[in-house]
Amino acid sequence: MRTPQRRMTLLATTAAATAALVTGGLLTAVSAQAAAGCRVAYSVASQWPGGFTGNVTVTNLGDPVSGWTLRWSYGAGQQVSQAWGATATQSGAQVSATNVDYNGTLATNGSASFGFNASWNNSSNPDPTSFTLNNVACTGGTTTPTTPSTPGTSGTPGTPGTPTTPPVPSDPPPSVPPPTGLVGWATQNGGTTGGGGAPTTTVSNASALTSALNATGAAVIRVSGTISCSGMLRVRSNKTILGNSGATIVGCGLNVSGDRNVIIRNLTFRDWNDDAINVQESATNIWIDHNTFSNGYDGAVDIKRGSDFVTVSWNRVFNHDKTMLLGHSDDNGAQDTGHLRVTYHHNWFDGSRQRNPRVRFGNPVHVYNNYYRANGGYGVASTENAGVLVEGNYFENVSDTYHLGEADSGPGRLVARNNHFVNSPAGQTGGSVASIPYSYQLDTASTVKSIVTAGAGAGRITV
Repeated sequence: MRTPQRRMTLLATTAAATAALVTGGLLTAVSAQAAAGCRVAYSVASQWPGGFTGNVTVTNLGDPVSGWTLRWSYGAGQQVSQAWGATATQSGAQVSATNVDYNGTLATNGSASFGFNASWNNSSNPDPTSFTLNNVACTGGTTTPTTPSTPGTSGTPGTPGTPTTPPVPSDPPPSVPPPTGLVGWATQNGGTTGGGGAPTTTVSNASALTSALNATGAAVIRVSGTISCSGMLRVRSNKTILGNSGATIVGCGLNVSGDRNVIIRNLTFRDWNDDAINVQESATNIWIDHNTFSNGYDGAVDIKRGSDFVTVSWNRVFNHDKTMLLGHSDDNGAQDTGHLRVTYHHNWFDGSRQRNPRVRFGNPVHVYNNYYRANGGYGVASTENAGVLVEGNYFENVSDTYHLGEADSGPGRLVARNNHFVNSPAGQTGGSVASIPYSYQLDTASTVKSIVTAGAGAGRITV
């Protein structure tokens, strides 16, 4: 059970000195003079057995700073595993959090916020007692520096520490949600809440599952145990479908057809005889998150016929051929154009052969921070004038990472940037893609393999 938030505010100072940032791939030194200081607010937002989420806000009280690293040490073996709004590393007890691209410059009285997930020993989780900013102890107030700080470091594009530039509005987001929270297209068009706070129903057989999914009105449906079924089960609007520990659906799939506001999380699907999840007929605001798919007949997650505002995140697909189809026919442009806007992030395409995803018409489709491993057919295909942004992904042993056109489908447009390649070539690009309207935190591509393999699939979250 998550415990109430606790909060600690520390007053801190730092010397404003030489800082480093990457601009266009070049390392540039920026010097700030005179007095500087800062204020740090550290809080534990939530805590559960073995893990917790922390939030940090740094406020600059002195002269403007370009480039910062905040450091602290833990006294009870806590280990930071993921961060957003900063790049975090840990050596022993010491944690170092370095700015990302959009929050590296702090004006006087300007603030930067970031968060992280970490582990603890289930016995003691004390707050850190001190911080340093750019290697100067944070003690409160302002001071005139006598010793320059150590410049931060960055790498070349696609390597650890490289700031990236997400295609977001010119004003950077004030905060970024945790990696396991809802991000992407499903946050648009009023957002996606599923059943919200509606009553919860727990089902453990096909008949009860079918009835609960097809009922009118908002509901939270918990799936318990293994349910064997066949065909496609209709899912009505305003439903949250959650898998209890080990929950598995065998033989059938879920069909969201013309409905809206549906969340599907923490389920294992295998051996389905049609699609595992089918989103169609102008369905909107769908979030498909932390599921595992294997050994099915057709698509794991197929989205088609004018559907829109969908996020597909933190799923694992293995031992499967046709993974994720976006747009079912070259002849359906009249219904699909202007729709089929989907975000695919932090998915683990674990040897899944093709359609990871295969895109028609949608623009922009955002494919970021996914891990591709040994995909025998191809990774991403952009066809039929679609616009796909392929960003910050990790490709390993993939001979065809991404391309334009597929089979009889004409080419789409594809922009690729900040991807990481291991025994894999850069793919085919061309044209432009519409801008991304939502805020998101892009993980450094070289870290994506470890992040995704640690977090993707069913059983990795508590719901």
